[in-house]
Amino acid sequence: MEFACSHVVCNWGPDGAGISQFGPKYENIAILKQQTDPLPPPLPPRRFRKPRPTSLPNPPFSPSHLPVTPLSLPPPVPPRLDLLEGENCFKVNINVVSLGVGKLADISQDAGLESFQSPVICGKCSAALSCLSSVWKKLWVCEFCGYENGVDENLAQVCIGQRAGVRSDDLYLPIESEDDYQNLEDTMVVFCVDISGSMTVTTEVTSDSGSTVHVSRLEGIQDALQRTLTFALQKTPHRRVALVTFNDEVVIYGDGTRTPLTIKDWALVDYEHIWKQAVGYNVPHCIAETHQDLSQRVKELREHGATALGPAALASVALASKYPGSKVILCTDGRANIGLGDMEQAQSSSAKTPYFYRELALQAVAKGVIISVMSFRGTDCRLADIGRLADMTGGRVNIVSIGTVATEIQSISEDNVLATGVTATLLAAEGVYFPYEDENNHKLVREIGNVTRGLEITFEFAVKPDYMEFCLQRNTLPFQLQLSFKTRDQQKVTRIITEQRPVTISSQILLGKLNVAVLAVHWTQLCASLTMEGRVKQAQRQLAAQQDMLSYLSKLRPIQKEERIYGNWMDTMTTICNEIETESQILSDEAAEVVYQMRRASSISSISSNYRAGNQKKTLVKKKATQAM
Repeated sequence: MEFACSHVVCNWGPDGAGISQFGPKYENIAILKQQTDPLPPPLPPRRFRKPRPTSLPNPPFSPSHLPVTPLSLPPPVPPRLDLLEGENCFKVNINVVSLGVGKLADISQDAGLESFQSPVICGKCSAALSCLSSVWKKLWVCEFCGYENGVDENLAQVCIGQRAGVRSDDLYLPIESEDDYQNLEDTMVVFCVDISGSMTVTTEVTSDSGSTVHVSRLEGIQDALQRTLTFALQKTPHRRVALVTFNDEVVIYGDGTRTPLTIKDWALVDYEHIWKQAVGYNVPHCIAETHQDLSQRVKELREHGATALGPAALASVALASKYPGSKVILCTDGRANIGLGDMEQAQSSSAKTPYFYRELALQAVAKGVIISVMSFRGTDCRLADIGRLADMTGGRVNIVSIGTVATEIQSISEDNVLATGVTATLLAAEGVYFPYEDENNHKLVREIGNVTRGLEITFEFAVKPDYMEFCLQRNTLPFQLQLSFKTRDQQKVTRIITEQRPVTISSQILLGKLNVAVLAVHWTQLCASLTMEGRVKQAQRQLAAQQDMLSYLSKLRPIQKEERIYGNWMDTMTTICNEIETESQILSDEAAEVVYQMRRASSISSISSNYRAGNQKKTLVKKKATQAM
């Protein structure tokens, strides 16, 4: 866990009116409670020094002997923070915590951590016994909810041990069973390829010999798949690779060694039938055995017909569902217009987001399948809707050209899955809540699903007004992250990180000490999420406040290189939000690609290269950010 601020700011409110004020560069640590008087307190009476007793006569009185200034002056009274100008008031919440889930789920890098069989759990809030806990006479009063738990002293001594302090990081590994083991390479990548009539559209490109040729979208996909199959044969020869195509019917080729399975007509609208048929289609061989067969299947593809995208995506997820950690790469150039997930039917019935894609994404998460979506530049496939498949499962959303499709497919197909079935539980002290989340209490549960390298998620938290006095009296507040997941070899792991943070009020926070990296990643993720949910006005207010904050920080200290990149992200999001005029509008494919990428924002070290491309799209987004439904 990484916090944006060293302290928990108690007096922040969601409206930011008059309570989220930040003072000058000094810190008056003596003030723990915000003053409520309209004027500064009166100065204490001046104390003059009394002369010592002496037998000498008093000196003659003379006005010239009077001191010009008193012997001592009281310290200057600092300006009243609640009377400062509005330029120092911000409406952004700096109570932000970042969870580097990709790093935390990679336990191979944390071999030195202590391991236990199972945690001791609170009977009320499910917090775990930790370094912050104290057990007296077999009784543990939970530091998060105050519930009294009976605890075995010997077990408590093992869990707490000599680690009492402000932070602990523990791994809980159950006893391994031979039945739980799974080969790390026993996963699958499914290429789900659009071969509808629109894939005949050609693009002028320069060949290796320097001559100009026209290449169709399908020819570009075929060339990209051939290169990717050869790459997989060299790098991961024991991995399974399967092929699914779709036009006005769905064809499952699998590993290319069996008779293809065709799904068409009435079956294209039968969810259960498609799932059952695809799950039952066996893919027994790895790419080392099937490379030649798959290459021939790809070479023989021909474009024609409509676009049964939804049924093909469903069949691909079902095919990959038998191997947790598998991937589906969906390549298309047009809207779904037949079968499940029909976009044109949804458009005519004024459905804002097809229900089908949400349900399929949830089922993919449950099965440990990652879906990535690729479309071609200059097309309209309603990326804002089908992109949810990637957003919810941990995949990528990309718009490619003929020249970049091979590189993108190869990059997406690489095996970078660290964990599946990931659930993050974040606990805070009673009285703390998490804005923008469904739960309005001090416990937040987030189903993450699949985790790849670099995944980072952020949360805001705040103290309820009724609990502000209580939290200030506590002086520190506890936080605990419980991360449960399965590793690639299906080992069940629970990682618990516990720490405490001091409590203060906003007037004591030094802005120059804030962790801008954590704040900016959170701001980017938050505004992108609000935009995708249609809460554009709220996103605009957040963006304005965030830009004010960055501007103010730049006056306190030199702006860093990464902070300029954060500013570019916010400018891009502002452009997109400003061009959305009504709630009946949806994002264009170009704008949706940028927003989905920002939903997956992480620290600069891992995403600066990704966002270099995102910033280049800004001009395109300005031209056409949205389109009417």
